[in-house]
Amino acid sequence: MKILLLEDEYSLRISIEEFLVDLDYDVHSFKNGDDAFDAVFDSHFDLLLLDVNVPGLNGFELLKALRKEKIKMPAIFMTARTQMQDFEEGYACGCCDYIRKPFDLTELQLRISQACKSFYFENTDILDFGESLVYDTQKHKLLYKDEEIILSKTENEILELLLRCQNQTVSITSFQDEIWGEYVDPANIRVQINNLRKKLPIDIIKNRRGIGYIIE
Repeated sequence: MKILLLEDEYSLRISIEEFLVDLDYDVHSFKNGDDAFDAVFDSHFDLLLLDVNVPGLNGFELLKALRKEKIKMPAIFMTARTQMQDFEEGYACGCCDYIRKPFDLTELQLRISQACKSFYFENTDILDFGESLVYDTQKHKLLYKDEEIILSKTENEILELLLRCQNQTVSITSFQDEIWGEYVDPANIRVQINNLRKKLPIDIIKNRRGIGYIIE
């Protein structure tokens, strides 16, 4: 899982990053909200960990801006701001959890696990693309008019990555990192994506030439 961490306090940022890396999370850290905002459009992230009081866009402003762009991923605020109005603002921005500083890192781990479980597996079982094309997120099956479209393991992983990043362009580098975990010839990745697109009765996967692929 790829996590974006926004925290301007150096010692805490390093502690969180090292803790999560030891748990095999892929963590990308930022101390400035503007840089974190740009990073979301350059790469795919599965979860956001956001401090509120940071240089540039603060955590609330950052998440509001991402939601305005229809970018969906679970977000957890980590902050010493604990007034009720802060909680209300955080949830109004679209976060799924709000953890008070100081906190135990094990608590953070549990909240990350629960946030991802709720966001990716409990929000919906069926994604409906219209025209009788649906994806069952529990069974990992693509159905057209109630008949399964048989996908290879790689094709299914490509589709699920694009669905997790709905409304975000997924770069070739992100496909390499998330699916293969190593460098793969971009031409081979494009072949796999094109094979998947040929199996779809609706053109739901769009090619952003020179940038990547997206499901809107």
